[in-house]
Amino acid sequence: MNPSITDAAVTAAMAAIASESATNSEKIQMLLEMARGFQKQPKSAKDLRHAVSLYYRAYDMSGEDYPLLKARSQVGMAGALQAIPDVDSDLLLQAKVGYEEALPILQQLASQEEVAEAKMNLGLVLQSLVPFNLARMTDSIQAYQDALRVFTWDNYPQEYAILHNNIAIAYLSMPMTGEQQYLRQGLAVQAFESALQHINLMEHPREYGMLQNNLGNAWQYLPLDHGGDNWDNLVKAIAAYNEALKVRNPQDTPLEYANTISNKANALFNLPDDLEKPEMGNSQNLRQTRTYYQQAWTIFTKYKQVEQAEIVAQAMEKVEQEIIHNS
Repeated sequence: MNPSITDAAVTAAMAAIASESATNSEKIQMLLEMARGFQKQPKSAKDLRHAVSLYYRAYDMSGEDYPLLKARSQVGMAGALQAIPDVDSDLLLQAKVGYEEALPILQQLASQEEVAEAKMNLGLVLQSLVPFNLARMTDSIQAYQDALRVFTWDNYPQEYAILHNNIAIAYLSMPMTGEQQYLRQGLAVQAFESALQHINLMEHPREYGMLQNNLGNAWQYLPLDHGGDNWDNLVKAIAAYNEALKVRNPQDTPLEYANTISNKANALFNLPDDLEKPEMGNSQNLRQTRTYYQQAWTIFTKYKQVEQAEIVAQAMEKVEQEIIHNS
């Protein structure tokens, strides 16, 4: 098998750095810059592994003489490791160690923004390790909260929105029962709504769409205190999805659009056409549900999102059965 262009580029760059008449500090920074290039828009996991190799070389060259560059090498390596697809927890654990070792140095020598970004990414790693029982969700939330002290809505709206989104999803995925469950889902809704007080449709459309879509999901699956129906919550969910659809469309953001309309379809499936007369059924909502699912399935199939397409196909079958049953 012939070596790829990226393999050759890495080999050539390493040779150039070895023979370069630059200082050690400059060589380390060249390695970091090259690694970030591979990491920024990776074409495959191999590019991310190249980035890891370059970061490790920079880390090795930093030694004890360049503590800040060493910490930056660790943070870069951790970010690349957490981005490599992996079925187990090994790479995530390596990433966790990298962030935790680098953070004390960053806190002494780097800007508060650099520290906050490392905290934000550590929060993501911890959140990903929770299903393996190798981290606590409360620690992940704490890392996000620490980052929010720096990433305020007025100066860093994108990071602010993402952090609130991550906090809300963390609350929603915490295993709890009884009153704790109502509390955590309420906290998730509160996190989304807090962010939406500052993230608006005109200035931050992408973040607005993400927050509204996920707020809709939180409302849709909010547990009920004393049984009964979920209609009020479903109405709130649909209102949030409609807000998301103001910035998500099939032309510019097809996958996000398909995601939101399938979420909206899930809500409509369980909602009567007239809340005042639920006994009249929901034949109108079912027809709209079918239209949304068909549109979402077409988009997911076109973009080879196999898993989502299969889930929507199963939901479509259920809707067809319900329509036949009601006719």
